Amino acid sequence: MFRTHTCGELRISDINKQVTLAGWVQRSRKMGGMTFIDLRDRYGITQLVFNEESDAALCENANRLGREFVIRITGTVNERFSKNANIPTGDIEIIVSELHVLNAALTPPFTIEDNTDGGDDIRMKYRYLDLRRPSVRRNLELRHKMTIAVRQYLDKEGFIEVETPVLVGSTPEGARDFVVPSRMNPGQFYALPQSPQTLKQLLMVSGFDRYFQIAKCFRDEDLRADRQPEFTQIDCEMSFVEQDDIIEMFEGMTKYLFKEIRGVELEGQFLRMPWADAMKYYGSDKPDLRFGMKFVELMDVLKGHGFPVFDSAEYIGGICVEGAAHYTRKQLDALTEFVKRPQIGAKGMVYARVEKDGNVKSSVDKFYSQEVLQQMKEAFGAKADDLILILSGDNTMKTRKQLCELRLEMGNQLGLRDKNTFVCLWVVDFPMFEWSEQENRLMAMHHPFTHPKDEDVDLLDTDPAAVRADAYDMVINGVEVGGGSIRIHDPQLQAKMFEILGFTPEKAQEQFGFLMNAFKYGAPPHGGLAYGLDRWVSLFAGLDSIRDCIAFPKNNSGRDVMLDAPALLDPSQLEELNLVVDVKEK
Repeated sequence: MFRTHTCGELRISDINKQVTLAGWVQRSRKMGGMTFIDLRDRYGITQLVFNEESDAALCENANRLGREFVIRITGTVNERFSKNANIPTGDIEIIVSELHVLNAALTPPFTIEDNTDGGDDIRMKYRYLDLRRPSVRRNLELRHKMTIAVRQYLDKEGFIEVETPVLVGSTPEGARDFVVPSRMNPGQFYALPQSPQTLKQLLMVSGFDRYFQIAKCFRDEDLRADRQPEFTQIDCEMSFVEQDDIIEMFEGMTKYLFKEIRGVELEGQFLRMPWADAMKYYGSDKPDLRFGMKFVELMDVLKGHGFPVFDSAEYIGGICVEGAAHYTRKQLDALTEFVKRPQIGAKGMVYARVEKDGNVKSSVDKFYSQEVLQQMKEAFGAKADDLILILSGDNTMKTRKQLCELRLEMGNQLGLRDKNTFVCLWVVDFPMFEWSEQENRLMAMHHPFTHPKDEDVDLLDTDPAAVRADAYDMVINGVEVGGGSIRIHDPQLQAKMFEILGFTPEKAQEQFGFLMNAFKYGAPPHGGLAYGLDRWVSLFAGLDSIRDCIAFPKNNSGRDVMLDAPALLDPSQLEELNLVVDVKEK
């Protein structure tokens, strides 16, 4: 074996010990007759010392080493004269007696350091170099620790880990599938699973009452910071349970992960917030509750006073930003431009300051008396030095979402979104369906197998849009880290659901007959939840993107620039698959 020690383990107690280390050259410094080299491996950095006086030839060989050369050395541990408090091995150095170059290296295209000079594209192209950086390595080590902790918790709770297939059938609901042609079945295709949804339900029918899997999932959808075309779920299902049972189980898992990974004790039950309240007061189904600024609706106060923008609005609402009356006109204009950005889409913003004497000064003073402005102040519970920001629009839901973006921006500007503060909640009682303008029909908000709330089942025949789902999401700091639902286990109710979603009986049988037939053989009541492993790791690591905790991620265009994938297939492969590619011009 090449090495007997790692670069991160040696300490002052090891002085005079002869050791062998192997790793990569981080940097080299020549000072007079001495050469100092920082050697790096997965475990840390150790300083190596070469002395021209004691061994000129060895020192000359050291001077030829470049960054990222792979070397093995033998030497003696010595107390370091100039200590480095920034690294664990900063008290010692190795006086080198033997040097072996195991592999020379080209100069890397960016520095292998936490504060690298490489941009995203170049780092993704040379991801195997990027993974040498300690900050990236720590993310993958955290991911490893989380998967171990997850397995420990679920094993203790009686769950069994079962692998499900990666080549499955395509389903018409949800995001677009990635499809795989079948050579042995010409003209037919597998799909990569968006989740193991129907398979884990079949495991419940099979009598495996507590299943889990750390499962690869695939969705062909537009990407953003918390999405990748392939991602990992902590996928779980339980039989003979109700919503409270599942919430209790996975609230316990959340507390366990916080304690084991972050050393944080979360006390008490997590808040549960109905979806309708989340949208009404925060404009989001994943509200960030680390700070206030709860929405206040102002239709009764501000409509009908001659200000055309408000008088014609379907919704008027605002937030109160405590102590922010000091915002300048320039800052307020910048906020107005922020909400007018195309991706947000507001037409403008009205603001009001609460003066030290309690009077309210607004950007629309000429339309409103001080009496009306005082009513507005009271509606917010605002006090001196507070700032009120107001948006309006002709679509209530759309305007609330715009106000949500403004609220989050104010949280960012005022430093209220501390990555080391965590607020967990369950969002519950989601709508069962949502209307699709593109499909011109009701679509399942979660998936077609979600059970409606028992008290809303009768509405399936009379007002399906009003039906609430027995569904729940875990939200932490404005991030949906997981979600699930109680599933339908009754074949008649499942058939009714397919009917509402526009499936003919024949189409439902074609797509999901295997599940509906299985239910006829005694399906237990069941439900489950899937936590997003990538999102959990990025949350605990304080990252802005899940890409930084995935070993080999795709870029924002869904490309692997390191492997240059996706790519064209060789014509012989297409022929073998009985495929003809005809790319349409956009």
